[in-house]
Amino acid sequence: MRRLPLSVTVALLALALTPPTPSSAQDGPRDGDAGLPPAGYGSLSQSDLALRLRNDEIEIRFVPLDQRVTRLLARDAYESLNSLVLSRRRQIDSVASTAGISRPGLALVTFFGLREAARYDPQTLTLVVRNRVFRPLGIVPFTPRFTSQQLEVRQQVSAVYLFEEEIPVTDGFSLAYNELTSEDWSRRRTTLDRERSRAAARARVQQPDSAGRVAR
Repeated sequence: MRRLPLSVTVALLALALTPPTPSSAQDGPRDGDAGLPPAGYGSLSQSDLALRLRNDEIEIRFVPLDQRVTRLLARDAYESLNSLVLSRRRQIDSVASTAGISRPGLALVTFFGLREAARYDPQTLTLVVRNRVFRPLGIVPFTPRFTSQQLEVRQQVSAVYLFEEEIPVTDGFSLAYNELTSEDWSRRRTTLDRERSRAAARARVQQPDSAGRVAR
């Protein structure tokens, strides 16, 4: 069996030794919320953020875990992804620290099996940003069998991927796995921009004024 990269080994060791961090619905970037969409006022679903790749053996689902877009999700969907990141916060920080990265790009990646004994290689998934290829610098498994690299029909495994730069969710990027590619993200910018404006408008309407009254 091929040995896993050191970054994955570090993540797995942290997963085994570190208990999950208690979740909170109000997690956000450590530098504050300035310039971010207001949390709790979005209406998108995870499918609106998910990029998909598919061949005869597997389907891959890629969801950026970036507050600039996850805050555009409906409340339940946002809190679900936010809690997932919080539950692996120590492992994520450990992998990023080992790699010397302070603000890694994060994504939730799920592999689905489409036939018996379907094979997949977690490290083959890459991002292409302005002709630069970014391979995962670390992987924090969310599903225990993630590193088995084999799936049965309808079986799925998930992990949080770390990249050396924040994913350019307000710009464009491509997703690649072997011969498969997706450039769908750039086509979603109109939807994301529109929802960002709508979320800000909802927040303004529902925030109380100086007298504690909510606008109608």
